[in-house]
Amino acid sequence: MPTRPASRLLVRAAAIALIAAPAFPALAQKQPVVPKPADAQKQPADVQKKPVEKKAAESPKQPVDLQKQRVAWIKDWIHYTRIHRFDQAQSNAKALLDSGITDTELVSLIDDTAKVESDFNDVVLRSQRHAEVEAIAARLQKSYEQGKLAHAREASEIARNISLLTGTQRERIFGRDRLKFAGEYAAPQLLSALLDRANIELQAQVRSVLVEMSRQAIVPLVTALPGLDPSSQEVVVGLLGDIPYPTSVPFLYELRAQTKSAAVRGACERSILKVAGAVNDQIPLAERFLTLANEYYQESRSLTSFPDESVQLLWSFDPGVGLIPVAIDTSVYHEAMSMRLCERTLRHDPQSGQALSLWIAANFSREIDSPAGYDNPAYGKDRRDATYYAVAAGAAADQRVLARAIDDRDTQLARKAIAAIEKTAGGNALWAGDESRKPLLEAITYPNRRVQYEAALALGAAQPRTEFPGSERVVPVLGSAIRNAAARYALVVATTQELGNGPAQILRAKGYTILPPAKQLSEVEQAIAECPGLDLIVTNLPAAQTDALIAEVRGRHTLGATPVLALVSVAAYSELGAKYQTDQATRVAREGLSGDEVGAAADQLINAAVGGPVSAEEATQYKSKSLFVLRDLAVSGSTVLNVGDAAGPLVAALAENTGPLKLLIAEVLSYIPAKSVQIALMDAAMAATGNEQIVLLNKVADSAKRNGNMLDGRQISALVQLATGGGSDEHATAAAACMGALNLPNAELIPLIIGKNK
Repeated sequence: MPTRPASRLLVRAAAIALIAAPAFPALAQKQPVVPKPADAQKQPADVQKKPVEKKAAESPKQPVDLQKQRVAWIKDWIHYTRIHRFDQAQSNAKALLDSGITDTELVSLIDDTAKVESDFNDVVLRSQRHAEVEAIAARLQKSYEQGKLAHAREASEIARNISLLTGTQRERIFGRDRLKFAGEYAAPQLLSALLDRANIELQAQVRSVLVEMSRQAIVPLVTALPGLDPSSQEVVVGLLGDIPYPTSVPFLYELRAQTKSAAVRGACERSILKVAGAVNDQIPLAERFLTLANEYYQESRSLTSFPDESVQLLWSFDPGVGLIPVAIDTSVYHEAMSMRLCERTLRHDPQSGQALSLWIAANFSREIDSPAGYDNPAYGKDRRDATYYAVAAGAAADQRVLARAIDDRDTQLARKAIAAIEKTAGGNALWAGDESRKPLLEAITYPNRRVQYEAALALGAAQPRTEFPGSERVVPVLGSAIRNAAARYALVVATTQELGNGPAQILRAKGYTILPPAKQLSEVEQAIAECPGLDLIVTNLPAAQTDALIAEVRGRHTLGATPVLALVSVAAYSELGAKYQTDQATRVAREGLSGDEVGAAADQLINAAVGGPVSAEEATQYKSKSLFVLRDLAVSGSTVLNVGDAAGPLVAALAENTGPLKLLIAEVLSYIPAKSVQIALMDAAMAATGNEQIVLLNKVADSAKRNGNMLDGRQISALVQLATGGGSDEHATAAAACMGALNLPNAELIPLIIGKNK
C-alpha cells in the first residue's frame, strides 16, 4: 500500500485530532469497586432496542384457560407433525405464535410441560425434511432459542449462576454451562467476581469459566486492563495467557510498555510467550494494533462473538462501575472496532498513513452498512459525516482507500473514495498514485459501470496535459455513459436452457437485456466482452459447478465485482449459503422460488452489492456530467483525451435525445473533425423544427468553421432550399450563415443573390 508523503503530515494533524476520539478511557490506576451481584452491571443499551424479556415466572400470570390452550397447541403441533397431517400441524403452531406468547414464555411452556422438551427437539428435526411445516417449525425453534438466551443473559440469572460455582458438583456444572451459554454478556459480573479477593474459591472457579469462554472473554478483559490496579492487572494478564487466541497480544505488549510494575511486566511477557510463542520487540506496537484493525475490517468470524445475531457488544470500563456493555447493530460492529483500533494505532504512531486510510475506509463502510435511521452508539450525532474526514485527510489517504476498495471488490466504497479524491486532488495527483499503484486509473477498468463513469469524470474534469497509462480509455467510458448508463445486462448460466428460461424471463420483465443462454462462462466470452457491463449473473447449477463458477467470476478482473444470484438445491443450500454469507456480491437461494421471490432476491442482492441498479435519474446525471466534461475537453483542445473517441456514442445519442441535452451533444460534436459527425449534425438540423433547427444549424456552421466543409451534395442542396424557401427570416438567416461558414462555391450562392427562379 502507498505511504503518505512526509510533507503532508503536519497538514493532517488537525484531521487526525478530529478523528481520534478515545477508544478506551485513560483511567486512573486504582482498585475498581466490585459491585454486588444483584445490582451488577446493566445489560447493554439495546438490549434497549429489543428489551430482554422477563422470566416466565416473573411475567404476569396467564389466564388458566390460555395457558391450557397453549399446552394443547404445542402438543397438537407435535402430534400432527409426526403423523404427517401438516395442515393441522401448521394451524396449531400458528395459533400458538399468534397468541402473543413471548420467547421466555415459550421456553417455560416447553421445559415445564412433561415430555414436551424432548418431543419438541425431535419434531423440529423432522420438520426440516418437510417443506409444508419447515418454516413454522423454524419460527418456533428461533423463538425457543431466543428465550433461552434472554433468560441466561439476565443480570439476576448470571448472578445466580455465579453463586452456583461454589455449590455442589451438580450446581457447579449447571452454573458453568449457563454462564458459558450467556457468554460475553456475563463478563462484567465474572470480572467483578474474579477480582474479589475475599472469596478465593469463587475466584478460582470464575477464572476457569472465563478461560472456557475463550474468545468471548478477551475483548471485555483487555478493555478493562488500563483501568485496573497493578495487582488486578496481573490476575487478568495471567488469565489471558491461558486463552490461546492472538487478539489479546497487542494489548499485552501495550501494557508491558506502559506499566511501572515489574510484576505486571513479567506477567505480560509470560502470557505473550504462551499465546504467541515468543516475545518479539521488532514489530512496532502501532503495527500490531493496525493488523488487528484490518482483521476487524475484514469482518473475521473469529472476532464476532455472536455471528448469527443482530446485535454485538461494545465495551468500555469505569473503575467505579466496572465493565460497561453497549449493544451495537452487527452490521456496523466490525467498522466500529476497526475504527477504535485505528485510533489506538494513531496514538502510538501519529504518522501512520495506513491507519488513517483504514479509519476512513471503515467510516465510509459504517455509512454504507448502517440501517436507515440507526442511532450508532459508537459514532455520535455530534460527529460529521465520513466524507468530511476523508477530504480533510487528503488525496493520498483517499487513493489508498480506493485501492482497498478495488482489491476487496467493494463497489460502494470505491464510489465514495472517488468522490473524495475528486474533491481534494488536482492535476497529476489524480492519476499519480505511487510507484506501485495508480488506483484511480485502475478504477477505469473496475467491473462496475458506476465506478468506471465516476473515475472517468474525475480524470476528464482535470483536463490532463500529458498522457498517462490508461488515458485512452477515459473518453470512451464517458461516451458509454452518454449512451448506455441506464441499460441493464444479465447472464443466466444453467445446466439446460429450460432451467435458464425461468430466471431469464423474470429478469427480462425487470428491464434486463439477457445475454445468450450458457452452461458455462466460456460459451459467452464474446457476448460478455461486447456488452458495456454485466450487472447480474444468475446460476442454476449443481453445487460443485455453482461453487466453481462463483470462484471463476471472482477471479476475473472484468467480472470480479459482478453480483451472482445462485439458485441451488435444498441439499446444497446450507453448505453454499454458509460459505458465501459474508460475500456481499453473492447470494445463495433455494431453487423453486416463485418469480416474484427470484426478482426480489435479485433486487436485494444488487442493492447490497452495488447500491441498486442505475436509475433513470442517475443515468441522466451521468449523461449530463459526461457531456459537460467532453465539451470542456473539446474547447480546451486537449491532445491527451481525444473527444473524437466518443464520436460513435455521441452521434447515436444525438438522435435519441431532445431539448437541452440534444443541443449540448451537438455542441460537443461540432468540435470533432470527422465527416460522419458533420453529416450527422446536418441531418439532425434538417430534421428539426422551430428554434431547435436554428441552434443546430449554428452548430453545423461552427463545425464548418473549425473543420471545413465535409457535407455531401444532398445536404448542401437541402440547405440552399431552406435558405431560399418561404420560411421565416430567422431560419433563412441561420441557413445562409451556415452556407457562408461552409465556404460554398459561387454556383451555390447565386440563388441567394438573384432569386431562386430567375
